[in-house]
Order: sequence, then structure tokens, then C-alpha cells
Amino acid sequence: MKVHTKETQATMTPKKALQFLKEGNERFQNNLKANRNLLEQVNDTSDGQFPFATILSCIDSRVSAELVFDQGLGDVFSVRIAGNFVNEDILGSMEFGCKLAGTKLVVVLGHTSCGAIKGACDNAKLGNLTKMLSKIKPAVNAVIYPEDSGLRNSKNLKFVDNVSAKNVELTIERIVKESPVLAEMQNCGDIKIVGAMYDINTGSVTFMNIDNSYS
Repeated sequence: MKVHTKETQATMTPKKALQFLKEGNERFQNNLKANRNLLEQVNDTSDGQFPFATILSCIDSRVSAELVFDQGLGDVFSVRIAGNFVNEDILGSMEFGCKLAGTKLVVVLGHTSCGAIKGACDNAKLGNLTKMLSKIKPAVNAVIYPEDSGLRNSKNLKFVDNVSAKNVELTIERIVKESPVLAEMQNCGDIKIVGAMYDINTGSVTFMNIDNSYS
């Protein structure tokens, strides 16, 4: 598989970019890697890069976007932070990736059994980690079960995973609210911003709340 060029990037649409990631994850789940020469890709990208997607994911060692979507060098911008939330620096990176570098899709990728989410659920306190986890607390507070038994901590893995999914949703809301650049691009159909959850037990990625109103 060859690297993306300016020409192939120009033919990419948000819908096509999403399909590329879905197909890549299917290959990953079936242990079928695309045939690519990474050293050749090093040479082919030495003069420039034309990725098709920007992916915000957690730093978890089991959730490398390039691996779980079976992508090569020059294919995606990968932004990683514990708990996959956004701040000014990450939003600026996304704006660069989409507006200046031409990616067509933004994916906020959460995952099951997320350690950062567990820490936020447990009100963990540790140096700078305390302030970082406070960015995830709105998602913890937003997940409420009518039959809530009071077990709102890391021992309740269903609760943890629901908080992780809610965190993805709230992160997308923040991207649209706090980045007029990305919001305008999405409104014009130049990009699509979607959420997804990675299952650490199966290797599968489930995309969340995707409509068919873009091409």
C-alpha cells in the first residue's frame, strides 16, 4: 500500500475517510495487515505528508490509532492524551491537521477500561494528575442510572465504560463549541467530527452516532 499523496488526499471525502478507518480496523481484528513497505513510506513522505484523518485518542499502550486502524506512515495525525479530552493546544493541533494539512475526518477515540476514566470516577489525587482528571469529571457527573446502586467508581466497569463514551460525546461538543474553525469546516461539509469506542477485549472499534448526511 502506497502513502497518500496530494492527489489522493484531494479525492478523499469525510465518508471515504471513515470507510478507510473501518476497513483498517476490520483488518486489525482479523490479523490481516495491509501490504506496505514502511521504509519505502519513510522515503515517500520525506518531502511532505498528506494524511486523511486526525485521531484524538488516549495514551493507553493498548490503543495506538495507527495499529488499531492498520494505517501506515503519513496516513493519520495522531493526538494522544490520557482520557482523550481537548484543550487549546489540542484544538490548535486539530485545526492545523484539518485546515492547513487537509485531513477530512476528526475521530475522538475512547476505549473500554480506561485508566484515566477510572481515576476520574475514583477522584484520584496525584500531583498534576488531579487537575488533568478534573477535565473528565463532567462526564462522570453526566452518567446517571435510574437504578443507580451508588457504585459510581472504577469497580463498576459498566459505569466506567459509559463514562468513557459520555466523555467522547462531551469532547466532541467542546471541539465544536471551542473551535470555530473546525465547526465551520464541518458545517460546510469539508470535514466530519465523529466519536468512537475501542474495545480492549476484542480489538473492535464502534463508531458512535454517525449519520449519512455527508459525502
